[in-house]
Amino acid sequence: MVIISPILERDENHGDVLANTAVVISNTGKVLGKSRKNHIPRVGDFNESTYYFEGDTGHRVFETQFGRIAINICYGRHHPLNWYMYGVNGAEIVFNPSATVGALSEPLWSIEARNAAIASSYFTCAINSRGLRSSYVAGPDGKRTPALSRTNDGLLVTEMDLNLCRQVKDKWTFQMTARLPMYAKSFTEAVKPAYKPDIVKE
Repeated sequence: MVIISPILERDENHGDVLANTAVVISNTGKVLGKSRKNHIPRVGDFNESTYYFEGDTGHRVFETQFGRIAINICYGRHHPLNWYMYGVNGAEIVFNPSATVGALSEPLWSIEARNAAIASSYFTCAINSRGLRSSYVAGPDGKRTPALSRTNDGLLVTEMDLNLCRQVKDKWTFQMTARLPMYAKSFTEAVKPAYKPDIVKE
């Protein structure tokens, strides 16, 4: 068994501002490491910027007995590049522990993790608190499990054939056709204050 345990973390460099962190514990009981939430929401009632700082652990992938896993915490699921970088780093399963609720994210919940699984050729586990949203697992082939109940406690048990990750990668060749240097060049320009979008007008 590998345990992914979300915690509130305080460190000496950030004072009273916390990190939204997930700790990974291996099947031997060793703490493999931690992953901090990369993206902090600033939307209405979900403005967490006053008590969380943006994560500084990047897109770590943990080698475990059961495969290479990563954690994309909660709001990070709204950022496609966040999902993508875990795939670039070799993740086979990406967990998305969440506590999301409300009409704003309702239509997105069943799509985002599933889309990431397809785009990055790995498995995703969309996990949410009971009563808020229905947890599910999606595969790189686009298939997904039935969702857990929104109102009752539940345990989702499913088999993941990690060979499917390689099979889908070989079939679709997304990595071969990704053209990352082109995007790297574009992003290098886009982060500059004087960046002008490439818009063609009549």
